[in-house]
Amino acid sequence: MNLSRIVITGVGLTAPNGNNIKEFRSALLEQKSGITEEEVRFLGKIPVGHCDFDETKHQKKKMRRRGTRVGGISVYCAKEALDDSGIDFTEFDKSRIGIYLGITEHGPVETEEELFQFYKNNEEDPTMWTHHHNPRTVANNPAGEVSLNLNITGPHYTIGAACAAGNMGIIQAMQMLQLGEVDLALAGGVSESSNSFGNHVSFMAQGALANRPEDQTRASRPLDNARNGIVISEGGCIYTLERLEDALSRNAKIYGEIVGYHSNSDATDFVLPNPERQMECMQKAIEKAGIKKEEIDIVNLHATGTKMGDIQEMSGIKKFYENCPEVSVNCTKGLIGHSMGAAGALELAGNLLSFEDDLIHPCHPIEEIDPECALDNLVLEAPKKKEVNYILNNSFGMLGINSTLIIKKYKN
Repeated sequence: MNLSRIVITGVGLTAPNGNNIKEFRSALLEQKSGITEEEVRFLGKIPVGHCDFDETKHQKKKMRRRGTRVGGISVYCAKEALDDSGIDFTEFDKSRIGIYLGITEHGPVETEEELFQFYKNNEEDPTMWTHHHNPRTVANNPAGEVSLNLNITGPHYTIGAACAAGNMGIIQAMQMLQLGEVDLALAGGVSESSNSFGNHVSFMAQGALANRPEDQTRASRPLDNARNGIVISEGGCIYTLERLEDALSRNAKIYGEIVGYHSNSDATDFVLPNPERQMECMQKAIEKAGIKKEEIDIVNLHATGTKMGDIQEMSGIKKFYENCPEVSVNCTKGLIGHSMGAAGALELAGNLLSFEDDLIHPCHPIEEIDPECALDNLVLEAPKKKEVNYILNNSFGMLGINSTLIIKKYKN
């Protein structure tokens, strides 16, 4: 089948350490952490990754009050991506635009707050329950708020894929463009997870919530021998995706071309990753891209900071890229925490400008590498200068869902 080539022409994001791709990229190159110590209900002060963006830059205060935090993130990122793309949005057929956003979960932030107020202030009076609850907590809410804000009448929905969701939103959009279902796609991943008490407590119950009292800004430390879990973050990254011929017809800036992807399942455990299936996912994506694994310039790890998760992932990386000394490996969560459904899309954005500056951003400062995670290919301490033509972006999630994207530098 002769399928259209799909390219990235715009990027909109908010992360704990940046509100656009240039700010985010600069922070990663400088190893600048966006993790702070914040008060979380019932838990006191713990490390989290919160985003500091203007929620009303692209929507009215009334709509923000009626909607959700993750809806606000989605609207901000979508409008920033459109603006970055340079598309004449006023002339575009809105019925031919699709919105595909990956999420880990949706609704706990609003539900938790409503329940807290319900039992604290309302004497359990059901008439005090907000009528906004249902539209705030339906699964399509983040994509739906973008549709409402931008008056997009094409398809909108979310892709629930745990922490692989950011990649999966992009994969879904690519497929819809190639099928001719839409002519422009807004795709990526979003998350409000750091605002959910339940998420923090659940990871704490698993023994997987990071803590470093002496310096909480460095509590997220994947691959480090002293790592002790995940720092939960919020964030979002949405891309404008187009067919290559459409992008060329309007002389659009092209960040990169999506040339390979794959998704599969471990089918082995609720939370413990399976390195064999992760390797299979990378191999299938590479085959679809029509390249050899030795041609990959950057591999972005999922690397969350849990003890066994990092070990399992790195065992697969070591085996798969054995005898591939030119393949550089980095990770991002040590500087932004784990933004769950947004992670894959955000981490891709962190490496995307490598096509322009030929720099590979380093991992967070690692004080002592875990011997089981050590790899000569890891980029540590400082950016690495290297021509970059292919980026492989991994995102994996609970219940054993794996996703891999391969982006190629676009050359005329």
